[in-house]
Amino acid sequence: MSYTKNFDKHLLMAQLGEESGELIPLLSAEEEELLNNEKVPETLPILPVRNTVLFPGVVIPITVGRDKSIKLVKDAYKGERTIGVVAQENPDTEDPAVADLYKKGTVARIIKMVVLPDGNTTIIIQGKRRIQLVKEVSTDPYLVAEVIPAEEHPFKLKQKEKKALLDSLKDSAFKILELNPEIPREAQIALDNIDSTSFMTHFLSSNLTVPVGDKQKLLSIDDKHKRATRLLEYMNKEIQMLELKKEIQSKVHTDIDQQQRDFFIRQQIKVLQNELGNDGPDKDIEELKTKAEKKKWPLDVEQHFYKELDKLHRMNPGAAEYPVSLNYVELLVELPWEEYTEDDFNLKKAKKVLDKDHYGLDKVKDRILEYLAVLKLKAIKQKDGVIKAPILCLYGPPGVGKTSLGRSIAKSLGRKYIRMSLGGVRDEAEIRGHRKTYIGAMPGRIIQNIKKAESSNPVFILDEIDKMSSDFRGDPSSAMLEVLDPEQNFEFSDNYLEVDYDLSKVLFVATANSLDTIQAPLRDRMEIIEINGYTLEEKTEIAKRHLIPKQLKEHGLETDDLKFSKEAIVKIIDAYTRESGVRNLERKIGGVCRQIAKRIALEEEYSKTLNVNDIEEILGTEVFDKELYQTNDYAGVVTGLAWTQVGGEILFIESSLSKGKGKLTLSGQLGDVMKESATAALSYLRANADNLNIDNRVFENYDLHIHVPAGAVPKDGPSAGITMFTSLASIFTQRKVKAKIAMTGEITLRGKVLPVGGIKEKILAAKRAGIKEIILCNRNKKDIDDIDPKYIKGLKINYVDNVEEVLSIALLKEKVKNPLTFEFPAEKK
Repeated sequence: MSYTKNFDKHLLMAQLGEESGELIPLLSAEEEELLNNEKVPETLPILPVRNTVLFPGVVIPITVGRDKSIKLVKDAYKGERTIGVVAQENPDTEDPAVADLYKKGTVARIIKMVVLPDGNTTIIIQGKRRIQLVKEVSTDPYLVAEVIPAEEHPFKLKQKEKKALLDSLKDSAFKILELNPEIPREAQIALDNIDSTSFMTHFLSSNLTVPVGDKQKLLSIDDKHKRATRLLEYMNKEIQMLELKKEIQSKVHTDIDQQQRDFFIRQQIKVLQNELGNDGPDKDIEELKTKAEKKKWPLDVEQHFYKELDKLHRMNPGAAEYPVSLNYVELLVELPWEEYTEDDFNLKKAKKVLDKDHYGLDKVKDRILEYLAVLKLKAIKQKDGVIKAPILCLYGPPGVGKTSLGRSIAKSLGRKYIRMSLGGVRDEAEIRGHRKTYIGAMPGRIIQNIKKAESSNPVFILDEIDKMSSDFRGDPSSAMLEVLDPEQNFEFSDNYLEVDYDLSKVLFVATANSLDTIQAPLRDRMEIIEINGYTLEEKTEIAKRHLIPKQLKEHGLETDDLKFSKEAIVKIIDAYTRESGVRNLERKIGGVCRQIAKRIALEEEYSKTLNVNDIEEILGTEVFDKELYQTNDYAGVVTGLAWTQVGGEILFIESSLSKGKGKLTLSGQLGDVMKESATAALSYLRANADNLNIDNRVFENYDLHIHVPAGAVPKDGPSAGITMFTSLASIFTQRKVKAKIAMTGEITLRGKVLPVGGIKEKILAAKRAGIKEIILCNRNKKDIDDIDPKYIKGLKINYVDNVEEVLSIALLKEKVKNPLTFEFPAEKK
């Protein structure tokens, strides 16, 4: 009987250094019949495989790396060498059980085992017959399962039909070999020597390039005829794909040849046109002249345009400079030189638009209405309506509505809207454009956007102006000086344009998260309007008026389908978001809407008006905890007020004394300013110890430790001066701090109390935390006057000028429970 070596097996065995005489032959029909009739043990060790499927009769190599698999293979190789090989449903499962495997696999015999240098083990196995997993027997030290032979329905075909099916399989395989040059030629010899239709099906199934899932479907078919027919379908699809690939490659070569042919024909047409004196390019020039005649533009620009057009007319259309010049004159004629949209002077309508789109932000809205009012008066009384547009810079944390406010401004004015993101811009040419002499030159983005707007007085949003950077290509922020300077931008010079363009009617609105990264000269050109963020009360209103209706609409819900109680909105703001703006708040509301939409779609019951418990059920455990006032039974614990980018917070400053040599310890990740406040407070207490009834020996014989809790969070700023001072005074005098009182302010070595910022946010944070009384610098009274009275209702605010007043308000005369008794060493005589 003649045998032919399996080409995959041949390559593998050659790598392992085996002699060709040990190679495994392909099966004949008689041998395959013997394999199919072999008895299957009731239980088998099962080897899970990730990316392959073993078919009966087929010899394949498998590399095993998992500890359980290596143990299984070694035990089997020492014994009867019979194992079950079953593919995993999910190849990423590291320790699969029977439930993670396909139900059908193959009994296999281990022919050869080789331990590789990297610790992995490679085995060469041959499939015997198909099996079906019944149940799991054990998983330790490896998987063992109860199995039964899978049903095998023989071919119900006549001999001629069976021979025709075998020939069809061979023909399809040879077609694939012909179309795919990557398959080794030895495969054709192997196919010629297979005389079993069943083994041919298994051999081709094993070597077919299809996903593991499709191979498993073939193995799972009990009827041999259906299995072979399904294999033919897969092979025909593979043939079609290979033919299509070959056709595409052939077309690519044809298209390249066609392009070369078209190029030569076009060159000949150009030559013929020149010989005949054809004025084809003149048509473009005539169209430009017609546009120019209808154009309203400055006289110097008009003269420059016709000069360039005349130069273009005299230029050879075949010259490389011709398309560059053509693009340039087209830009000149398409720019809106003196074309303006008419402003809507209905101030009531403008105010209504701004109030509808944005809650709060009164300063910004007032500034826009002022601009409109001046424009209106100039248009009515002076008949010119010419006014230099302001350069506004909206400065504040992310998510407070800076960019969307620009769109509302454009809507209220009735102007075109342009937005240009400056984040990451580091090339000066992005602003000023390139010289025309450069290859690929184009105007800057300012001029490009003006052209796109088709108006010379749009609302132009310069988004993220603080995130421009500079490198060897120039400094774009310096180039912005000319754009944003009202004394210069009426004659803005773009390198590509070569003539000045008037930007003075453009209303520029810049946005920034930080002013520190903006150049001082550029910052000086802009009118800074600070947007500190929204208070809890403002966020609640924004959610009611804007965010909830928007999210309901986006998620296909009606207002009758879902309502949020005020408590539910406050819960989302307090427990699930921590930000100055409302971007994350909108996301959380969207998450709630998605959950409700899912319940409606699944026809589940749900509460149409959400309360706090519903929010906790949908959004899960609270993400953030807010600080609440704590009792004052201990000396040295004082409540302070702090400003953060996500609003106001209360913080606690704790002091303690221990016997020592007067050492000062600061902890809680404090910045330089807070450390200096602590040092200044301690120096004042030392200098005024007698007035405060403090024994001077305390400073020399006791170590002082000042701590601000939440040590993982960096803290800095001048707001904690009087809080530090009160904490130290309390610990040194052992006097109680008044209940539910908080304070903010800086101190000097002379005991003066200085004003600080962020008062509005701090006051609201104190109110949320249950504080009833607040101490502020007298010069912060103006900040309180700017706050809506309803936000400070129920709070007692004390204004002070020096630290003595602070102590008279904050410290009680009574001592704390278990006051510290100071002990000092006896003085030497």
